[in-house]
Amino acid sequence: MQPRVLIVTADIGAGHDLPAKLLAEALERRGASAVVVDALGETGGILESAMRTGAETVLRRLPWLFALQYFFVATLAPTRELAQRAGARLASPVIQRLVAQHRPDVIVSTYPGATEVLGRMRAAGRLAVPAVSAITDLAALRYWAHPGIDAHLIIHAESRAEVAQIAGSSHPIAHARGMVRAAFEDPPAREAARAALGLDPQTPLVLVSGGGWGVGRLDEAVDAALRDPSAPNVACLCGSNDKLRARLTRRGEPRLHAVPFTDRMVEWMAAADVLIHSTAGLTMLEAQLCGTHAISYGWGHGHIRVNNRAYERFGLAHVAAKRKELTALLPRLLREERPRHDPPYASLPAAADVVLAASGSAVRLSGSSHSPSPRKHQTREADVSTMPRLAR
Repeated sequence: MQPRVLIVTADIGAGHDLPAKLLAEALERRGASAVVVDALGETGGILESAMRTGAETVLRRLPWLFALQYFFVATLAPTRELAQRAGARLASPVIQRLVAQHRPDVIVSTYPGATEVLGRMRAAGRLAVPAVSAITDLAALRYWAHPGIDAHLIIHAESRAEVAQIAGSSHPIAHARGMVRAAFEDPPAREAARAALGLDPQTPLVLVSGGGWGVGRLDEAVDAALRDPSAPNVACLCGSNDKLRARLTRRGEPRLHAVPFTDRMVEWMAAADVLIHSTAGLTMLEAQLCGTHAISYGWGHGHIRVNNRAYERFGLAHVAAKRKELTALLPRLLREERPRHDPPYASLPAAADVVLAASGSAVRLSGSSHSPSPRKHQTREADVSTMPRLAR
């Protein structure tokens, strides 16, 4: 029987949609049927407008408001619980309708708001379908992880302890590949990538990024890179921020490349010596996989602030809070050798395999009533080879 997988995402930048798309493609290659739905689009109405259009406006223009929202929704326990209950009440009927419509064997969420709802429904016995969370942040995982979720996929091994603290460790927590493009498993050499992009193979390159929406103090990052004594080329990935791209293009600076939304991310990342990125998430992992020095700069609010502390704590990226810190950091990183990614990314289990394993192991993982186990066991690695799988 062909396994059916329902993947729930949210059209907020590319950080949720891309993993959903890649997982769907990998599942279909394994003989499964995968359907991707937009959680916000399915909810509709005021909530959709507030979360999509409102979020973009807040992220670009009112970062202080985002920080305030994050404090009440994710940090302060009483208001966090209120927000979680309200979200579950609004979204549970949507999940039930989607389950009735698609009849999935497993649900995967790449959006933390949906993950929270799925976890609550599973824990309360109101969802009979196993649920998997695909986590694409390093830290600040309160909505990404839940005791009711059957398996958690993480892109950084360092996230494991926080997931276990929130969700317990009786269910698999799998450090997995497959939530960034497969090309990152074997990225091109730096000189080859520069040549493919029409850049001088010998000239250093600084890559500036603000995620799919082009968020953060990107102009400042560009200025700092252009003033570096090594005179690097500078490429700014503008995403959907057309105003930013137009503004940078008007400068007429020959070393500056204003890049619109691109599907050549692996080439740009492999070509770069240093990435300056503002919104954490998958882009920081992509830099690690390409051996590119990464600096988080330009948008240290809310969950990004928490992720920044984790990047520094684990030594996964550099953090510059002020422009003078960025200016001082760039020359040193442009001189240093490329960092190495360990363990080899290609050796990790595939996220799609973990999803299919969860779909065939609901009883073993969670019991018939899906009562979450106490959080007193040690976190265990997910061994996909021993987890029952559906026929492919």
